[in-house]
Amino acid sequence: MHFLTLKEFEKKDILDILKKAEKIKRHPKRFADLLEGKSLAMIFQKTSTRTRVSFEAAMTQLGGHAQYLDWGTTNFTLGSVEDEIKCISRYVDIIMARVYDQKDLELMAKNSNVPVINALSNMYHPCQAMGDLLTINEKEGKLKNIKLVYVGDGNNVCNSLIMGGTKVGMKISVASPLNYQPKKEILDYAKKYGEVFLTTDPKKAVKDADIVYTDTWVSMGDEKETKERLKVFQPFQVNENLLYGSKALIMHCLPAHRGQEITGGVLDSKKSIVFDQAENRLHVQKAIILKLLDFY
Repeated sequence: MHFLTLKEFEKKDILDILKKAEKIKRHPKRFADLLEGKSLAMIFQKTSTRTRVSFEAAMTQLGGHAQYLDWGTTNFTLGSVEDEIKCISRYVDIIMARVYDQKDLELMAKNSNVPVINALSNMYHPCQAMGDLLTINEKEGKLKNIKLVYVGDGNNVCNSLIMGGTKVGMKISVASPLNYQPKKEILDYAKKYGEVFLTTDPKKAVKDADIVYTDTWVSMGDEKETKERLKVFQPFQVNENLLYGSKALIMHCLPAHRGQEITGGVLDSKKSIVFDQAENRLHVQKAIILKLLDFY
């Protein structure tokens, strides 16, 4: 089994992973030696802070070992993805990759003898979404009927929040400019589990929100569009005016661009749970690794 999009897991699987993550977070020492002798290969095309540190720490704290592989300094630049993964998967027990193109992850999974985890691609960021669900459940005491409003670019994080959130019964609203809304294939998939409300009016969207979530306006790979995006998204900034009178908790997957998609005042406010959600990447990724390695 691989973990590439969140399509692999149904509601029960997602809730099982979250429950396991809660146990790991409360009692980390009980899980300290489970992965003794196990290795994780971490493949990076993109820069990373939280993903690299949380996965490496997760393996260490579970008694295993993580190996960092920079795409640009390995033979991924010379050989084919298929050949490189066939070799790597003979050396390690599990692989995670942070890449530009989702197709590279699909190739890895097809040619790997061991589970492959999507640690971010242009289409999905399922580990982030799982950490977010863990955080929301901690703060709200439930997931069902929680209203999450995503404000900004309908990007990989937004896609995964839609897919994971609808499966567990959340109410998802997305406020984006017309040409930057989530892809139709994501919305069509989510319809099997729940309705996603789209709007171009962020003020309307955040009404009665339990969670207001935002992300960068310029994802890695979109840098050529920076000037246009900063102009188009300005009305979608999560700021004090947008949130006036709102009781919503604030989330951001980081890194944040203070003064662009979110103001420093909102990010540092008492309603912000941004750094709690960052921490929970560690715990939920431990649970995902254990799930894929059949340690349940």
